[in-house]
Amino acid sequence: MILCDIGNSNVDFYQDGKMWNMPHKQFKEFRTQEKIFYISVNQALTQFLQAKEGYIDLEPYFEFDTIYQGLGIDRIAACSTVKDGMIVDAGSAVTVDIMSGGMHLGGFIVPGISAYERAFASISPRLEMPLNPNISLDALPQKTSDALSYGVVRSIILLLEVTCKDKRIYFTGGDGKFFSKFFSNAIFDRSLIFRGMLKTIKEAHLA
Repeated sequence: MILCDIGNSNVDFYQDGKMWNMPHKQFKEFRTQEKIFYISVNQALTQFLQAKEGYIDLEPYFEFDTIYQGLGIDRIAACSTVKDGMIVDAGSAVTVDIMSGGMHLGGFIVPGISAYERAFASISPRLEMPLNPNISLDALPQKTSDALSYGVVRSIILLLEVTCKDKRIYFTGGDGKFFSKFFSNAIFDRSLIFRGMLKTIKEAHLA
């Protein structure tokens, strides 16, 4: 059994505790004899997989308590593993969701670090430069590259601080480990979404 989390940029895989990823184009050529359970936020790939044997879309099997309209299946999978706390998936976008007593109270979305890089480049060629996630936040920047990095990293951290208050924070996603180091009440779990998928597979008796 292989699990697939199909995102906007890549496809993440999980099998027996091992994780890897590949771009969408390569995924279309992927072949295996294993049964594959997947979730997807990419409509084109979802349609592509509907015609393929051995691929099971897990989205219809999730039972999740929320009044949030349009909540992505990746966020549902991550939140379904947490009864109380704040879930932060820091990838191409940073999604934040609050769980209380097993109920989803709501959440919000901000651009991820790579999205900010593209946004700055669209403003001016002089702002087209890579951001440094490890920028020091102890002093005001003295050059443009540091100023961009400082503004992005500090604004995301401050927003998370205001939102989490005294809640436990569960980080996942490509930049999740980086952001988790700023919080004493944080847990980084790269497999959070996959744990939600495994939970649903077990509860729905699919394997």
